[in-house]
Amino acid sequence: DINQEVYNFLATAGAKYGVGFWKPGSGIIHQIILENYAYPGVMLIGTDSHTPNGGGLGGICIGVGGADAVDVMAGIPWELKCPKVIGVKLTGKLSGWSSPKDVILKVAGILTVKGGTGAIIEYHGPGVDSISCTGMATICNMGAEIGATTSIFPYNARMKKYLGKTGRADIAALADEFQQHLVPDSGCQYDQVIEINLSELKPHINGPFTPDLAHPVSDIGAVAEKEGWPVDIRVGLIGSCTNSSYEDMGRSAAVAKQALAHGLKCKSKFTITPGSEQIRATIERDGYAQILRDVGGLVLANACGPCIGQWDRKDIKKGEKNTIVTSYNRNFTGRNDANPETHAFVTSPEIVTALSIAGSLKFNPETDYLTGADGKKFKLEAPDADELPKLEFDPGQDTYQYPPKDGSGQHVDVSPTSQRLQLLEPFDKWDGKDLEDMLILIKVKGKCTTDHISAAGPWLKFRGHLDNISNNLLIGAINIENGKANSVRNALTQEFGPVPDTARYYKKMGVKWAVIGDENYGEGSSREHAALEPRHLGGRVIITKSFARIHETNLKKQGLLPLTFADPADYNKIHPVDKLSIVGLADFAPGKPLKCIIKHPNGSQETIMLNHTFNESQIEWFQAGSALNRMKELQQKSS
Repeated sequence: DINQEVYNFLATAGAKYGVGFWKPGSGIIHQIILENYAYPGVMLIGTDSHTPNGGGLGGICIGVGGADAVDVMAGIPWELKCPKVIGVKLTGKLSGWSSPKDVILKVAGILTVKGGTGAIIEYHGPGVDSISCTGMATICNMGAEIGATTSIFPYNARMKKYLGKTGRADIAALADEFQQHLVPDSGCQYDQVIEINLSELKPHINGPFTPDLAHPVSDIGAVAEKEGWPVDIRVGLIGSCTNSSYEDMGRSAAVAKQALAHGLKCKSKFTITPGSEQIRATIERDGYAQILRDVGGLVLANACGPCIGQWDRKDIKKGEKNTIVTSYNRNFTGRNDANPETHAFVTSPEIVTALSIAGSLKFNPETDYLTGADGKKFKLEAPDADELPKLEFDPGQDTYQYPPKDGSGQHVDVSPTSQRLQLLEPFDKWDGKDLEDMLILIKVKGKCTTDHISAAGPWLKFRGHLDNISNNLLIGAINIENGKANSVRNALTQEFGPVPDTARYYKKMGVKWAVIGDENYGEGSSREHAALEPRHLGGRVIITKSFARIHETNLKKQGLLPLTFADPADYNKIHPVDKLSIVGLADFAPGKPLKCIIKHPNGSQETIMLNHTFNESQIEWFQAGSALNRMKELQQKSS
């Protein structure tokens, strides 16, 4: 098994340090959390941006970087600037083709990918009770796509029903007892209120290339033709941590069953990704999986799969313009298949299924007809399915490894010659001097997500080996100098080359470098490597118009300086050929801007001011070289 050494590392490390291990095949951790760990009122952090999935069970579940989780496991308090609260009032009732996914697709269209930054989204109102518990989880899960700190629903009977079905009736009884603390306070005031009438909400589909470009399904065909997006759908993909519940699979199967009754199969390729072993086993037992296979679907492993680029796609060549529709949460350029010309759209599983049967974005299942094998026209009826199985869930295979009572004798083996695993070495401490004459590795144009900074897909096999995975640093970012990805000027040789190679050259020559970014830099996955890699390859400063929350913290944790333009227009003053100096670091203090001197090739200089959000403890991280370095210093002092 090509992954065995990685699995062995996780299993032995978990055993040594008292951490449970969900083995390969268990499923996606967010689904496992909902099924086993989340409960009303819990406060939970997880090292993935979609941790807020647990808000579907009334928990405050927040995505963080890995270094934040290390702090918590080491007994250090986790801190967060107090977020605002955006209230989303739901009225009416979901019906027909409209689904919980359409709620968050609509909200994303309203708030955009950064509209929820620094805020918790609290759903409330009479419409809440028309949404299943797993439907609420879908909505909270995709709150990450609007930058929200987390999202949450009030405890209600739908959550109680789910807790009972997943073997936690005792927790439901406790939640009933303390329900007044698990719902919005009477008369509470929100920083912003959005109101959505579920009875009027139409099915939505968002994309391409960004999850906040919202369209009603009824309009997408015409919009695609106008914009020149391919209307023929090459692949439909359902599942992921966002939409792989029993209800999701049931509604998709209900659509597929109608097509089969008329002798039809999917015109597009069609894949199904169960979110957990429990879901896989239960939909196999209850016949949903076979129906989805019969309509032309391929059931994939219980894993993230194509949602994070783990997809050995063969039906197109890289660079070929095409359209896919998914029930996933993200659709950034190249995310699913590493092809920048794949136009990915996100929608509900049942809409994905209907569109895959029709094979075209121009099909509207609410109004349009299909032609059966007998030549007769028919219209798909809106799907209906049970939110939970009538029988108990089938747990499937037992894939959980409990930690031993005493793991002190456990050996964690990492081969020094491994290409998959590499022990981390401490980053260098700050030398007490200003950062003078830094080169600019790249000035990024437009959207730069963590997928642009540290691509997923085939690169994920190196996530345990920092030096190897650093070969994907910023290969997806667009260089403003030439409009190309993975092509930057080496300021020392004047030759253009790949971004990682150029960074390695600067590091070899002992030259510090900076990155210049645009708005909401680092949105998307909470990918720790997007902060580890620039630090490993000699980066010191990331200057942007604004940051996504998790990425900004991750950069701080690794001893980098994430800074923002005091005047966003100053982004235009910096050119890729300039040198930058950050001065005044001896007086680095919370709330005090830093001065940046821009040195142009013609000898002229400009001075701009840069803001930061460092507090005193975080400044100590920078000075120590990283948060881990600082933790070690404190341990040595106390011992």
